[in-house]
Amino acid sequence: MKKASIFGILSIGISMFSFAQQQQDSTQSRWLSGEQLVEVVISDSRFKLKRENSGKTVIKISQQEIERNQGRTVSELINTKSGIEINGSRSVEGQNLGTFVRGGNNRQVLVLIDGVQINDPSIVANDFDLRLLNLNTIESIEIIKGASSTLYGNAAATAVISITTKKSSKKEISGSFLSVVGTNQTQDDLNYNGSSFTNNVSVNGTVNRFTYLASFGNRFVDGLSAAKSDTPEKDPFSRYNTNLKLGYEVSDNFEITAYASYDKFKTDIDGSPPPTYAFVDTEYEYVSQQKRVGVSPKLTYENGSFQVNAAYTKIDRETISDFGSVNEADSYVIDAFNKYVFDDTFYTIVGLNYGDYNSLFVEEESFTNTDPYLNVVYVSDFGLNINAGGRLNNHSEYGSYFVYSLNPSYSIKSNYGSYKIFGSYATSFIAPNLSQLFGFFGANPDLRPEENKTLEAGFEFNDGKGFRASTVFFNRKEENTIIYTTAYENAITNATVQGSEFEFETSFIKNLDFSVNLTYLEVKDGERLRVPNYKANASLGYDFSKTTYASLNYQFVGSRTDTNFSTFLNEELSSYSLIDLYFSHKIIKNKLTLFANVTNVLNEDYFEILGYTTKGRNVSFGLNLNL
Repeated sequence: MKKASIFGILSIGISMFSFAQQQQDSTQSRWLSGEQLVEVVISDSRFKLKRENSGKTVIKISQQEIERNQGRTVSELINTKSGIEINGSRSVEGQNLGTFVRGGNNRQVLVLIDGVQINDPSIVANDFDLRLLNLNTIESIEIIKGASSTLYGNAAATAVISITTKKSSKKEISGSFLSVVGTNQTQDDLNYNGSSFTNNVSVNGTVNRFTYLASFGNRFVDGLSAAKSDTPEKDPFSRYNTNLKLGYEVSDNFEITAYASYDKFKTDIDGSPPPTYAFVDTEYEYVSQQKRVGVSPKLTYENGSFQVNAAYTKIDRETISDFGSVNEADSYVIDAFNKYVFDDTFYTIVGLNYGDYNSLFVEEESFTNTDPYLNVVYVSDFGLNINAGGRLNNHSEYGSYFVYSLNPSYSIKSNYGSYKIFGSYATSFIAPNLSQLFGFFGANPDLRPEENKTLEAGFEFNDGKGFRASTVFFNRKEENTIIYTTAYENAITNATVQGSEFEFETSFIKNLDFSVNLTYLEVKDGERLRVPNYKANASLGYDFSKTTYASLNYQFVGSRTDTNFSTFLNEELSSYSLIDLYFSHKIIKNKLTLFANVTNVLNEDYFEILGYTTKGRNVSFGLNLNL
């Protein structure tokens, strides 16, 4: 099918943006002298605490930041944060993603959606596929790095990505519609044809004590081949997302929320067919779909609350190739917890986390986790804060395992802002998954859980007016790492990864925001493929008015090591730099937002994964209508 060129559409969008800029009156700054901006974080304690009382450098992606990154994917947005490298997010749309946080891998990252652990029990990494997510359905994202198994359980070893989906409007009926059209081209083929299409529609509202939200989204991307070749064949990607969320406030103290979602994507993939087994263009396909239903009742009482998050997830995956496979899995997760605050000083949470995970191999296999846990946060009136807790993991296959955490911090307030020093020592576990215990290749039912021990120390300054700077050092030791030789087994040698992160953000000039983060990583034992030792991100954003915004974003990725599977030898991949531009303008009483993106402005040519295609300069134009 012949695709229309969107270059003209983009030019119209930029012209509208320029005209709007010329028509703007001066507006008040979002930063006012003497105004204190109080930031609240949740993930590291499950309580809404001031950032100065948190012993972690929690990453927050707000609704405003999401709105200013429309047209991007979840993985692309998260990939701009310190300590994180999501490998594959710059390649063909259907590329497998490697979520490398502080030198870890997918198996060491836990994803939560509205407080519920989400993973795929049928896959070796036991992780959640971020390709299934639609950024337009998300309200906010918090990322807490380091060992967090005390509060969140299995796999919370290098990071917890906590995603909160959008809530209903306070109006009786509200709606939104988003549409984006863009290019999808390589560095050598700048044709500027429309090859990327994203649409999302949502209807939501509140009627008396009843809330509702229904949304549907689809994304289709064509134009690139996964394999880097002289005669590339396009590998299209398509995804559909449906979501329904209902809530009812039974009384002032009791409310209940229920939800259901269906997500599916299909992508063409390239592979290594016989007899040569060289990586080439193929007609292979990969299909993944997820069905989720859940319920969350919450009872609030004086100084506390009791809540249950329960969900059922069904995942089906199929690889259509010369070595095709069909995978089926389902899981039942229940997290019941009681939160209570003593005198605004002790914030306590006591809970029981249960998980039942099933997958089909030669026959259906399963395991269960039953974990009681306790966490206490002490917030003093003289600056000392202590976050401590423990969890007893009871696994149906390997027995019991105890993890704990201790996270003290001390903050000092002055006329210039607050200074905070913090440290932590925590353990986490990664349970052997069903594929490793009972799967088709190298299964070992006697595996023990992998243990990670993480030590952190850091400093943060926050003036409460938009300026924040922080630095943190981390050291993580992996023990009993599950590896594959002729079968899965626990490694007898330990591995250590350490490094440091620096974050800086400021809005010291009226309407101008600047942020930068730097990451340094050192692998003390062994080698980590595709993980850079150095990485940097910077962003410069300017509000020309209340309705017009523009940003310039920069990313540097240092050299990495990858395996050349034609020779089975490791090769070093060169470092690269990327520059992106974003423009947005609101019209019709702020109900309609027009926006444009230009990614990889300089058309940098590089390998993200050896032998795979990466994206060249691409442009997109979109609109978001809120009624």
